[in-house]
Amino acid sequence: MAEQLILTPSAAKRVAWIAQRQAKPAILRLSVEGGGCSGFQYKFDLAEGAETDDSVSETDGVKLVVDPVSLDLVSGSTVDFVESLGGAAFKVENPQAASGCGCGSSFGI
Repeated sequence: MAEQLILTPSAAKRVAWIAQRQAKPAILRLSVEGGGCSGFQYKFDLAEGAETDDSVSETDGVKLVVDPVSLDLVSGSTVDFVESLGGAAFKVENPQAASGCGCGSSFGI
């Protein structure tokens, strides 16, 4: 069985804020696509709902959904929202990633 995904309270708060501004449900979809400088890249979107085969975790009323194929690559990850002098972004702490890029948006296994 896949390890649970974690959406931090900071990320949940940001998703709720974005969803409210766009009049959409507070559901963040995390998926993995081929590409990026390290082989795979993370993709974030607001979702209208979860698919029947999605993995779903919830923090403070906000859902994080991941499809089964992407889940194999991000199982056990934590999704956070960080703000720094360089900007603000969602960040994935992926225990399966053997390498990553400087910007944190792509990874290798």
